[in-house]
Amino acid sequence: MNHLPQAWGRPRDDVYGAYDQSHFQMGGPNQHTQSPIVTGTSVVAAKFKDGIVIAADNLASYGSLARFTDVKRLRKFNDQVVVGFGGDVSDMQYLDRLLNSLDIRENYGSDGTPLNAKNLHTYLSKVMYKRRSDFNPLWNHLLIAGLDGEDKPFLASADLLGTTFSAPTLATGFGAHLAQPILRRSIPDEAAVPNVSREEAVLLVKEAMKVLFYRDARSMDKYSIAVVTKDGVELKQDEKLESQSWAFAEGIRGYGTQVN
Repeated sequence: MNHLPQAWGRPRDDVYGAYDQSHFQMGGPNQHTQSPIVTGTSVVAAKFKDGIVIAADNLASYGSLARFTDVKRLRKFNDQVVVGFGGDVSDMQYLDRLLNSLDIRENYGSDGTPLNAKNLHTYLSKVMYKRRSDFNPLWNHLLIAGLDGEDKPFLASADLLGTTFSAPTLATGFGAHLAQPILRRSIPDEAAVPNVSREEAVLLVKEAMKVLFYRDARSMDKYSIAVVTKDGVELKQDEKLESQSWAFAEGIRGYGTQVN
């Protein structure tokens, strides 16, 4: 018997053979995530004359199960940028650690000029494209909202393929089908942005979140919303849709046991 402390809890080499890494069966090929497991749904954002409004609900679904109800999918990067995450939650957590590391490096090593939203969008789009090129994509769709180098509103997206585009209103997931028509009615193009106030943009995004709650089976009525202006980021993480319930369904013919 080997009484040395470093051998405690291990099988005896003279009886079972050398205790090495062979039992881990590491000889196979590298394997990557083939599909997301725990996911967050839509992120919705819109420009207004002085900044950006962005929102995402706090639900993370395990397949079709509404499993985690307190997952914050908006990440404040600095006083100029908010990143919204749709898609796989574990990959979102990886990107959050990546952004935290980048933020620390910038704070310690830069000349005092913070990364703006346009800079961060370029960085994240390169990260997403690199992972896609490695055939190991991050299963996320990101919205980067904030101010560019000239303190103008900036809103752009990057998906798991590294595809990027910018628009005055953006939405991921089902929001691209359900929320975008609502947003585009009020903000059809860049020319309309200077005519939209902060209050109007907030009400517009909240209306989109209400529609998603009713129409998207992977959403909920608790959400996070952030407003980015030159004065900084105002982030609220536990907002709730007011006076929203399914009580109206009782008055619909054919609902439940109602027959008349």
